[in-house]
This record gives sequence, C-alpha cells and structure tokens, in this order.
Amino acid sequence: MKKTVLVALVAVVAGTAAYAQPPSPSELLPELRKGGYVLFIRHPKTNPDQADTDPLNLDNVKAQRQLSEDGRKQAKALGEAFRALKIPIEKVVSSKFYRAQEAAKLLDVGEVATSVDVTEGGLVVSPNENQRRGKALRQLLATPPSKGKNLLIVSHKPNLQDAAGKDLGDAGEGEVVVFEPLGDGKFKVVARIAPPETWTTWAK
Repeated sequence: MKKTVLVALVAVVAGTAAYAQPPSPSELLPELRKGGYVLFIRHPKTNPDQADTDPLNLDNVKAQRQLSEDGRKQAKALGEAFRALKIPIEKVVSSKFYRAQEAAKLLDVGEVATSVDVTEGGLVVSPNENQRRGKALRQLLATPPSKGKNLLIVSHKPNLQDAAGKDLGDAGEGEVVVFEPLGDGKFKVVARIAPPETWTTWAK
C-alpha cells in the first residue's frame, strides 16, 4: 500500500486557522529556495516502548524516549533531501531533549543550537513557563530569517500546538510544517508535509 502524502495549507491569523488549497511541490520548493520561511519538524520516529522518566533532568539521556533506528534513518534522509533540493538553512534550533538534538545533528544542514524555548515542558514545569515557551516559539515562527535563508526548528507536538493552535495537534513524528513569518507576532502555515519520505521523493 502506498503511503499517504499529506500536504496541507493553513492560514493562521489572530489565533484562528483557515484551510485553503495546498501548494504543489512545484509551487512550494521554489519559494523555499528563495528563503524567508521557518520549517518546524516534529522529531522523527521514536521507540514507543520508552518514556521520559526523568524530565526534570534533561542531561539524563538514558531516561528519555529515544529515536528509533527508523527515526535516525528518517532524519538522515530528510537532511539529504533538503541538500539535494537546495533548500538554504540559516541555522537549526533544537529542543534540549536528546531525540530532537540527535535528529537536528543527523539532518546535517546547519549549525545546531539548543533552546529551552522549543523544549517540551509538560507537567513538570509551571503553567506560566509553558505559556512563556509557547509565546517564545510563536515569536520564532513570526520572525523572518536572514535574507535568502530559512530557519529550521526541531521540537515536539505539544510545543507546536501551544504556539500555533490545536489544529496542529495531530502532527505526526517527522512531519514538517512550513511557516511564513509575517512579523508583528503573526505567521501563516504554508504547508504540512508528511510522511518525511515525501521530501526524498521530491528530491529524485
């Protein structure tokens, strides 16, 4: 059975989402090559039998859910596709959870910087801190990168949902959401691409 390819467009204005006709690869890829977008990647596949058992201590990598071998392959293939498609990346901002950091490094598309602002907080941080992180991510999504470049973020579904709305709460592992920063705290979703192997198909 062929895998389903998800490419959707959502415009986000003042906290609401409106669906529109999604762009085709022939429309999307030339725009990405020009730069000016933020690519949010939910980390690739993880081991479903693992859990984050010590989330207050992010240095305790062994107590975290890890990328599976398939997830590592996805990250490498995604980076290879980005390079083959000549999508310019200014930098990569990653969650401090190891699965996100490992994926960001395996992508091998730019310098990786970790940030608590895109790190999942969940129940072990205060509601105020979760709100602060959501606001910080919204600011990243709304801020245009350097001319001719794109920003890439490797993070988690809860962060995406907190920053961009519940309509993105179904983002799958390895899904890429492309945002167009509009400035002044605003942005719009240009495309949702899943599964991540879609990029490899486009690069052929």
